[in-house]
Order: sequence, then structure tokens, then C-alpha cells
Amino acid sequence: MRTETKTARPRLEADGARILIVAARYYAAVVDELIAGATAEIVRCGGEVEVLDVPGAFEIPGAISMATTTESFDGFIALGCVIRGETSHYDYVCGESARGLMDLSIHDLLPIGYGILTVETEDQARVRADRAQGDKGGEAAHACLSMLALSRRFAAQSQ
Repeated sequence: MRTETKTARPRLEADGARILIVAARYYAAVVDELIAGATAEIVRCGGEVEVLDVPGAFEIPGAISMATTTESFDGFIALGCVIRGETSHYDYVCGESARGLMDLSIHDLLPIGYGILTVETEDQARVRADRAQGDKGGEAAHACLSMLALSRRFAAQSQ
């Protein structure tokens, strides 16, 4: 099994940004580690975190869309884990959750960090989620903050 090496990320300024983590709870132990990594990165950069649990990865885009209608968040992080099984269910869940998040990002101009692990085995998921190895939760948070900074930059230029 290949292990991943965690690389240092530059600190981004979150300036008190409210970030909603939407977490698919299907593989709870893996997702808990993803949440811990994402939360640590957001807090390190000066942001605030709220976590919303959903049953699975397929529900994440809908939950983010709902959240935009009722509360004011500056960015979103999608966290979950989909492990390939013996049926095509994996392909549908992975593809449709990714498509839904991309649609939200493009059409609604939402800063979204993508942290849905798509793996062959639970061991692969553990390595990718582990903060000392893959830290994919932290990477998703960093991506969200990067897109938030870009959004703020373009908003400031248009004024």
C-alpha cells in the first residue's frame, strides 16, 4: 500500500469566515478524521466552523444548496467517503455528488472544498484521511479558503 506524504500548506487569511462542513456520515471513523483535519485548517487560518451531518455523499450537494437559502456562510467543505463495491452504485454516487458540487460552484459561485474520498478500500480511505499522512480534510479546507480568497478578490475588483 502506498502512503501519502503531507505537504505544508501556506496559511490563508480566513478573517472570521464562516465555513460550513457538510459531512456524509456513512464511514464515520474516516469522516471524523476528515472533519478534524478540515476544522484544524480553518481554525489555523482564523475562520469559524459549523458541521452539518448528512447520511451519505449523494446528499451533500442538496444540503449545501439548502444551507445557502437559510444561513450566511462564506464557504463550504464537502467531506465523505465512497468505497467501491461490487455494483455500479459507486460510480453513480461519486459522479453525481461531484457533478452536483461543481454545479453549485459554477452556477451559484460558491467556494467549495471537495473532500469526498473515492477509494477502493477502507485502508486507502484511512491513509488519505489521516492528518499525519494524507490530510485530505485539511486539503479540502485549504481549497475552500483559496476559492473564498479568489471570490473576495473578484468582488472587490468589481466595486
